[in-house]
Amino acid sequence: MFMAGEISENKRERFKKLAVYRTNQVLKKIKILGNCANRSAYQYNEEEVNKIFSEIERTVKETKAKFSFPKNKEFKL
Repeated sequence: MFMAGEISENKRERFKKLAVYRTNQVLKKIKILGNCANRSAYQYNEEEVNKIFSEIERTVKETKAKFSFPKNKEFKL
């Protein structure tokens, strides 16, 4: 039978394992995206690059917000 601390530790270990794996996958894909910067192989303009990175930044911000720890503020009028 699992104790409460053991279950919590299992969840923590699972989180750490998946977070490390998934973070490394994202970083790898970003580095691969960087290969598109090779102007001798690809043609692009500043607007397209800005659009790509705006979307990446928006998604990172949105995802980070899911991890936020809300501050318990009292309601006041």
